[in-house]
Amino acid sequence: MYLRVFFKNIIPSVSLLAGMFLMSVSLSANAAQANDQSFWDLLKSGDHFVLIRHALAPGGGDPANFRVDDCSTQRNLSDEGRAQAVAIGALFRANGIASARVLSSQWCRCLETARLMSLGEVEEFSTLNSFFQAYEREGLQTQQLNSWLSKQDLSVPTVLVTHQVNITALTNIFPGSGEIILVKRTKAGAFELARRYPTRT
Repeated sequence: MYLRVFFKNIIPSVSLLAGMFLMSVSLSANAAQANDQSFWDLLKSGDHFVLIRHALAPGGGDPANFRVDDCSTQRNLSDEGRAQAVAIGALFRANGIASARVLSSQWCRCLETARLMSLGEVEEFSTLNSFFQAYEREGLQTQQLNSWLSKQDLSVPTVLVTHQVNITALTNIFPGSGEIILVKRTKAGAFELARRYPTRT
């Protein structure tokens, strides 16, 4: 009986630690494998920005009682997702970006990802909000985001934390949780995929 209670209490903690260890290994392996300083140099070049899908939040969509101002009604980051968000911020700093302009969807899993990255003050930006359960907004929101991006000063590294559907609509890429998508804004005002940087396997 005592052993049963012991394992019941210890296994969740071990699982969390194992998850955080694997996350650290995954990020280190990606950094070592890529070792692509040009990715970060491009972000600092003045004509690029990054889109980041929020860190790991198990499940899909949101509950029927979803409210944007109440995190308890939403699908939120897991402990692994929080560790992933912290590690993403550390990845930026390890590559010479200690601060950035950070904008986020108003969904709690995006805001928490952005804040845990610790790259600076996080601006809420409703145009980055998910339209997963309201696809009729896809065209308008994507157009609004395009228009906004075309007018921004990108001389400071710019980070947009958002959702899979928003990133896919803008880039035709289906990103993984926490994946960093580097986008180039051309002189003609178009947007081109520059690089992908997965932060979770």
